[in-house]
Amino acid sequence: MRRKTIVWILFVGIIFLNSCNNSDNLNSGSAELKINKVLQQADGSISLHVKKADCYSDMVNPSSNTAEWNVVVSKSGRFNVWLTSATIDTTNLEYKNKVCLSVQDNRLEAQPVINKVIRNSSEVDYPYFRTESFMGSLYIQDTGLYAVQIISDKILPEDNSDNNTTVSQKTKLVSVFLTPAVR
Repeated sequence: MRRKTIVWILFVGIIFLNSCNNSDNLNSGSAELKINKVLQQADGSISLHVKKADCYSDMVNPSSNTAEWNVVVSKSGRFNVWLTSATIDTTNLEYKNKVCLSVQDNRLEAQPVINKVIRNSSEVDYPYFRTESFMGSLYIQDTGLYAVQIISDKILPEDNSDNNTTVSQKTKLVSVFLTPAVR
């Protein structure tokens, strides 16, 4: 009788532990699906839009405003980094501080200048013009999931009113593009 009781308790314990492991696997899988991931495009480029990022904004001290993405890199290599800004003044972007891009241990800092102005762009609303600024290049050695972070005083919250444009609102960071460098 004692032997049957011990076997029965072991049997129930194994079933219980197995069911707990299965529910943990299901929960971790669903938690993994909840993470917002940006996938690398077929041509190797990576498009990171501020509207789709996890943003942290402080209007009192905007120098630490941050946008973050989880990026799945399927093709590693050297990438040229371009910033897209929406600006009213096409002669001066008015970035007070350098923009900092971090990809794992790689860090790239640059003071954005206007390399290209695109008029009538569908990405920005009137009265803004779209500008592109070359930030530099960085090397991503391995494929996999990377945390990409950009810090800039021009990462502004969505609820920022455009009707009452101040000096800090003349320019805002719209997106970051990583394009494969071709030799």
